[in-house]
Amino acid sequence: MSDRAKIRVAVLGAGAVGCYYGGMLARAGHRVTLIGRPLHMEAIARDGLRLETREFTQNIRTQTGTSAAAARGSGLVLFCVKSNDTETAAAQVAPHLDAGAIVLNLQNGVDNTERIGAVMTNTVIPAVVYVATEMAGPGHLKHHGRGDLVIGVPDGEISPEILEGLKSTFEQASVPVQISNNVDGELWAKLVVNCAYNALSAITQLPYGKLIEGPGVREVMRDVVAETLAVAHASGVRMAPDMLERTYRIAEAMPAQFSSTAQDLARGKPTEIDHLNGYVARKGAALGVPVPANRALWSLVKLLEGKRAT
Repeated sequence: MSDRAKIRVAVLGAGAVGCYYGGMLARAGHRVTLIGRPLHMEAIARDGLRLETREFTQNIRTQTGTSAAAARGSGLVLFCVKSNDTETAAAQVAPHLDAGAIVLNLQNGVDNTERIGAVMTNTVIPAVVYVATEMAGPGHLKHHGRGDLVIGVPDGEISPEILEGLKSTFEQASVPVQISNNVDGELWAKLVVNCAYNALSAITQLPYGKLIEGPGVREVMRDVVAETLAVAHASGVRMAPDMLERTYRIAEAMPAQFSSTAQDLARGKPTEIDHLNGYVARKGAALGVPVPANRALWSLVKLLEGKRAT
């Protein structure tokens, strides 16, 4: 993948995250197909993707689709579906992918790359996403902050040229990219942040800046971070020593952001909590690591999900 080449990109699960990265690549001249729910795809097909950032607002033309078959012919697939739908989406898209197509996994959670790889033979590369976005209306993506990616090296299977090509493609589209040799540590670092913020933002329906000012909230986050780090260490994952400070700083970087779990809960949609605090609760139980704070947050969000469903 040369620095100057324009590539065909499919975004599977074109919600807030997928529309941001797909929109930025399309704005840079790549041929992008967004694949998502009819409500958004119809608006984008009619008017273009309305990409509203702090630097610009632009309607960007892309191809659209509502089924995985629309990914046919793409050299790069951004895999952005909810963690609950990982195996189903992977099985749906796999028959339509060329043998050389690369799948870049932009999901939350720490085990989705393996779950995708168990369903397809294409190369699957894990990535960690740090972006604050929301779908503000049909076909309207609002960007609140950041937008950087950390791309992992999965077990040394990917050539440096492919990784550098991906990095160059995104950076030419104004998306900062870091390549990491400790992808497990990077994925768990994102899980630490998600476990600290997502459930609390969902339960309170508050953005990060206001949330962290609440009485006792920093102490709850401290407990959640400590538990998640203990599970990571018991799993043999190498982690940075300053994760608590990094976690607190997220509120400064994204003060207006509501977590994806909060957004899902507000819209009556299933959340990914089973793959965040719920994952830590299950993994902690299996490893004999106490995780009462994570289990409590998971349980509360599940209760709220059930309440909305009735």
